[in-house]
Amino acid sequence: MTTKTAPILVLGSTGKTGRRVTARLKERGHDVRAASRGGAARFDWNDENTWEPVLKGVGAAYLVDSMRSDAGESMSRFAQLAAARGVGRLVLLSHRDWVVPEGEEKLPCERAVRESGAEWTLLKPAWFAQNFGEDPFFRGQLVDGEVVWSAGVGTEPFVDVEDIADVAVAALTEDGHAGEAYELSGPRLWSLGAVADEIARATGRDITYRAASPEEFAAHAAGRGLPEDFTGLLNTLFGWIAENRFATVGDGVRRALGREPRDFADYVRATAATGIWQG
Repeated sequence: MTTKTAPILVLGSTGKTGRRVTARLKERGHDVRAASRGGAARFDWNDENTWEPVLKGVGAAYLVDSMRSDAGESMSRFAQLAAARGVGRLVLLSHRDWVVPEGEEKLPCERAVRESGAEWTLLKPAWFAQNFGEDPFFRGQLVDGEVVWSAGVGTEPFVDVEDIADVAVAALTEDGHAGEAYELSGPRLWSLGAVADEIARATGRDITYRAASPEEFAAHAAGRGLPEDFTGLLNTLFGWIAENRFATVGDGVRRALGREPRDFADYVRATAATGIWQG
């Protein structure tokens, strides 16, 4: 186990994973430096003047990238600065692998962390189960009774964000995770039709899934005020689900924690009980 004396930095501390990682670390008695653009520990990928102050005295860091086109370059500079300032352990929230046709690596943030000089652990999650309850666009579809995605009949092993947070905390505070890339998913595959059916049963409502074309989804998203660039990204991601590109169950939760991952159906039952999917 690592000591609890050096602060642990959490970037994106107000996000889906970051706030859960922060809460778990505090519950375990760790000194947490919860960083965000608007928090007391201010951090902004666009302002490098905020980088060094949040790293002062830190022993380990949970990293979430900027989601910009130059995210890899920013991550490389930050990770090297972290290692130079004595941060011994970096845990990166990454993505599952994908490559362009030529085989060029498309996850430069992972390379940046691996080459930083610090111990590193990579978290590579599937789609978050919590997107259905915590993302306004997806939750709004469920409230309206129709899930519209351009994902065809493809399947996805939706992962519970609580599992991601558990693995992150283990990697930040325990030995044995250095150099690991954990593929994080739920224990089984779900089609979007099965997702809609599961939530319908749990809520007692009529909820359906409509497999739209990319053009139909773009029109649907525009009607709900989604930015065009984000709609394009969703169409790309939905297309990968339609192709079953990532229709495999990962073993990362089991390898990191020694237990099975939470099932999507358990997430649905717990979330339905809160009433957020009611019309």
